[in-house]
Amino acid sequence: MTSVRIREMTASDIAEVTAIENESFSTPWSEASFLSELGSTGSVCLVAIEDGSVIGYVCASCVLDEGHILNLAVRPDRRRMGVGRMLALSALKGLYSLGCRTVFLEVRESNTAAKRLYESIGFRVLGLRRDYYHRPREDAVVMVLRLR
Repeated sequence: MTSVRIREMTASDIAEVTAIENESFSTPWSEASFLSELGSTGSVCLVAIEDGSVIGYVCASCVLDEGHILNLAVRPDRRRMGVGRMLALSALKGLYSLGCRTVFLEVRESNTAAKRLYESIGFRVLGLRRDYYHRPREDAVVMVLRLR
């Protein structure tokens, strides 16, 4: 893998981000959703860049001292290469700098790869949200990480 760098997401990244989003999720965010998150106070929106192209992204938010990883995806041909880890760790660093000390996320119960990634970073299962996801209907595993 060539050099991957993480930087802040910009509006000019949205088309590539949305393409990855549509490949990754059955109920994808719209371009408007990403643009809205970019403009939100307390948001951390980052992209992973390789050879000038977006290969992954993460959106997170901080309210008071609580953070939430809202959305993270990596282009299918770049998965399992550490890009998701880089994005998650960079988002956590950004959330910490905004004053977050606890971070939450939801992940599909069947998404074993994502759960393993988050557990390897230190997230722990807090509980389940029944029927949280649609298309297909599935429970979400709620995970939490205390930042130090």
